[in-house]
Amino acid sequence: MIEGMLGGLALAFSWPAVGYLGLGVFLGMWIGAVPGLGGAVGLALMLPFTFSMDPVPAFALLLGMYAVTSTSDSIPSIMLGIPGTVASQATILDGYPLAKKGQAARAFGATYTVSAFGGVLGALLLAFSLPVILPVIFAFGVPEFFMLAVLGLTMVGVLSGRSILKGLSVALLGLLLTTVGYANATGVPRFYFGVNYLLDGIPIIPIVLGLFGIPELMELAVKNTSISRVSREESGDNQMLRGIKDAFRHRWLALRSALLGTYIGMIPGLGATIVDWIAYGHAVQSARDSSKFGSGDIRGVIAPEAANNAHKAGALIPTVAFGIPGSIGTAILLSALVIKGLRPGPDMLTVNLPITFSMVWAIAVANVVAAGLLMLFSRQIQKMAFVPGHLIVPGVMVVLLMGTWVATSSIGDWWTCLAMGALGYLMKQGGWPRPPLILALVLGGLMENNLQLSTQIYGGYDWLFNRPIVIVIEVLVALTIFFAARGALRPKSGKRPQGGEGAAQNPLVSLPLAIGMAFIFVFAYLVSMDFQEAATAQFPRAVLMAAIPLAALVVLKDARACSRTIKSSAGFSPALIAALSGAEIYRSLQFAAYLLGIVGITYLAGQLVALPLFVIVYLRTWGQYRWSVVLAYAAMTFLMVWGFYGQLMNLLLHPSLLF
Repeated sequence: MIEGMLGGLALAFSWPAVGYLGLGVFLGMWIGAVPGLGGAVGLALMLPFTFSMDPVPAFALLLGMYAVTSTSDSIPSIMLGIPGTVASQATILDGYPLAKKGQAARAFGATYTVSAFGGVLGALLLAFSLPVILPVIFAFGVPEFFMLAVLGLTMVGVLSGRSILKGLSVALLGLLLTTVGYANATGVPRFYFGVNYLLDGIPIIPIVLGLFGIPELMELAVKNTSISRVSREESGDNQMLRGIKDAFRHRWLALRSALLGTYIGMIPGLGATIVDWIAYGHAVQSARDSSKFGSGDIRGVIAPEAANNAHKAGALIPTVAFGIPGSIGTAILLSALVIKGLRPGPDMLTVNLPITFSMVWAIAVANVVAAGLLMLFSRQIQKMAFVPGHLIVPGVMVVLLMGTWVATSSIGDWWTCLAMGALGYLMKQGGWPRPPLILALVLGGLMENNLQLSTQIYGGYDWLFNRPIVIVIEVLVALTIFFAARGALRPKSGKRPQGGEGAAQNPLVSLPLAIGMAFIFVFAYLVSMDFQEAATAQFPRAVLMAAIPLAALVVLKDARACSRTIKSSAGFSPALIAALSGAEIYRSLQFAAYLLGIVGITYLAGQLVALPLFVIVYLRTWGQYRWSVVLAYAAMTFLMVWGFYGQLMNLLLHPSLLF
């Protein structure tokens, strides 16, 4: 084992492998920072260039790029509240509030310190755990995978702040959305209503970018403010150093999160989707005082970032040892192994062990190098927090929409993104937490598939009580629910998250959303009654049977809150005016009209006209900028859409009616 580790280290630092590793790090930092791309897209773009390369340099390039996307993806998460990749979703909960406080540099300092730590520790843990962990991995079957998904979903209580009932309702909505399209068990389409776009299910990228990105950009536009709500002078100096000190001060949290990231990353199909949420939930539940989570607690950045960088090393095990990719990214890596004539299996842990360890060392070194470089660049990046919002909004909106387009290159992606943006805006204004929807969305398909397989293979539900690993996970689920419920029953204790998601109190906005959600649940249940196959109807009906009474409780609670608000405002009209004014609904509708205009002009003239035109109109009407600034901005937008997305990524842009 030691010889394999040293041999892998020598291979990783040999020339030209180390040069390609540096190139991969550079590309990965850039790709991870662009919302909607991520490591899988980068791997797909780079794979053809490795066909003529030797195995070690090829994997140095691919893994160098792939590993650091989990480091640089924190940039949009912290600066814009938009997840750069799936692995950085939990980072936005406290990272973006820190940027609003003028402490983006502090968040970056902590992030990159624990990212380097997590990447190196993950590699070391992987190296020393190989002899022990393989039998454990073999012990995992579909029942264990199902329970792990359930464990991840129990983080809903932690992610819901003061709105447990709303958080559960939102989570059930997310589970329902995963049932749209063909059922995996039967191939029968569900809830697609004759729309072909929905047959393959709703892509997650448009949902994530719309749900989190559009409301934040709308807020910047409507309030005409910078990302930071304080001036550069008020934010203070040495924020980067403060973040580094925070990372060392919370070193035990970083250590525990890295451990979670490494070993959860070894579980095929689950690691990347839940590791940051589980780490974040652990941070909240293990904290003596969790009242600041969701409103800018540095621990809410440290935990997920340490975990998501550590999990990349762990994810190599099922890929190289069993040929079981746990994600799209590892599936591409698996294809690279096959192309190079390396057969996944025992040979990768015996004969080709040095090559396996060279891959592990590449991940570790890439994380350290990327963390150091990004820490240097972050001094400039964090200045964006103080730039006027009207200069940020159009450029980020273009990147967001084109990042959405990456999903399926269909106009349906844009409609999904805008619909989720409207939903996210209403949820934010009405005090509905958004993270539970995303968590449920990434876990729903896994839960349904593994539940059906478990009941079919084991002939019922006896596996819930006679499999040791399942029982252990059940205990963890019970403890998680207990601590979440205890916090919810003691709202005045000061130990429950009080800010962030779910903190808004606007019942006149929340009640229509609650009624609409209840209607969706009832309507979906009636539709499900027409499903003929039991396997097709099993999961959605189970979700809806829990969702309908829960939504009814939320409607009742919001109705009572509306009644109190109307009485305190001396009538319905004053209360409604105050609610609409608080939500800044009129300016928000104007901004929404701009977004609908983008889609309409895209149908007519294509994206190369619609997106630069949006930039021109927005900067002139909302920003009041000079024509020289406006035209230069629009020209850069055109070049980015045509050059990067159209030529480099070779995306098929929307065909227009005129051109």
